[in-house]
Amino acid sequence: MIETLRVCESEGLDPYRNLAIEQHLLETVLGGCCLLYLWRNERTVVIGKNQNAWAECRTTLLSDEGGRLARRLSGGGEVYHDLGNLNFTFLMREEDYDLPRQLSVIQRACLLCGIETEISGRNDLLASGRKFSGNAFYHHEGRAYHHGTLLVDVDADAMSRYLSPSKAKMQAKGVESVRARVVNLKELNPAITVDLLKAAMKQAFSDVYGLPLELPPVIDEARVKALSAHYASDAWLFGQKLPFTFRCESRFPWGGIELQMHVDRGTVTDAKVYTDDMDPETAPKLRSALLGCTFSLAALSERIETKSVPHARDIIQMLTEQEI
Repeated sequence: MIETLRVCESEGLDPYRNLAIEQHLLETVLGGCCLLYLWRNERTVVIGKNQNAWAECRTTLLSDEGGRLARRLSGGGEVYHDLGNLNFTFLMREEDYDLPRQLSVIQRACLLCGIETEISGRNDLLASGRKFSGNAFYHHEGRAYHHGTLLVDVDADAMSRYLSPSKAKMQAKGVESVRARVVNLKELNPAITVDLLKAAMKQAFSDVYGLPLELPPVIDEARVKALSAHYASDAWLFGQKLPFTFRCESRFPWGGIELQMHVDRGTVTDAKVYTDDMDPETAPKLRSALLGCTFSLAALSERIETKSVPHARDIIQMLTEQEI
């Protein structure tokens, strides 16, 4: 039974620290307490635990434009965060988990801002028939959280550009999501802001549970620092057991080429090169250059150049056009 309500607000915009705080809150939440965590990330694509980053996001474009990729503990699909998005997390012991009640907090908050909403399926909230909030869930060792996004004034153009998979044919064994039509709440109420919605969430939290908000929890900075390093690590971001095959092809004046790479834990573990190039060294040199290379445009390009692969410039251009 919920007897205590606490709200934790993150002032930072670093996705790795924010996810670390979320996990720390989950690890320390007490019985009878429901925590509401409110946070924002700056220019970040967050993927589900079981997703393939390259199949869901244009990782090179995101990085080149100063954005960051993050992976959360919960499942579900990829989402884009910027300063026009408010993220929320409800955290509690398993016995106190009540999804309908938690969703009603969001709906009441929106109503306080003059916007009527409806629940669609298990994890989406709609306004005027369009999605403004996607939700995901995580349960572990008797504790649980329910988190999601609230689109207030997100850059829709950036969202659509970053959440576009590679143009190459990728056969991913991870979970791929269906992109739904979305709406910013600001389209429905031009007066709404992230700060206004944040205040409404806190008021609705107290209203729905019928309890006052008590002091925020104490954060263990040492634990958060360690978790932040974990969330920022390549091992977590790209090292999931989600092997996939990347394939692309093109034709140049010197001949056609088809390239296949098997990628496991972020590394090219096998490669096949098919070409009708007259130079017999093209295929074996390219394959040798790719084996063991990190699967990123920068790393692949550098390896192809340093290994003196024939037609290196054309091959790198082909990879660049795939928008990995």
